[in-house]
Amino acid sequence: MTTVTIHQAKTQLSKLIAKAEAGEEVVIMRGKKPVAKLTATGPQKRKLTFGCLKGKIPPVPDAFFFDPLPEGELRLWEGADEDPLR
Repeated sequence: MTTVTIHQAKTQLSKLIAKAEAGEEVVIMRGKKPVAKLTATGPQKRKLTFGCLKGKIPPVPDAFFFDPLPEGELRLWEGADEDPLR
């Protein structure tokens, strides 16, 4: 465990973060009183990669995208009617 003052922590922050990443605990002191502890956060979330959801989402039928909109919904998109639910 490394112990440093606030001034040392400000001037050597990068080095202290590297120590924390290596698994060491860094205690920051104000005078003789410990006020903060610098530790690693743990494993990072894995980065999503292209195709990682393949086979996990059901396919969407083409008709969902290519069928024409119903008349009432089309009028709402065109601004001809007001939405009756509002």
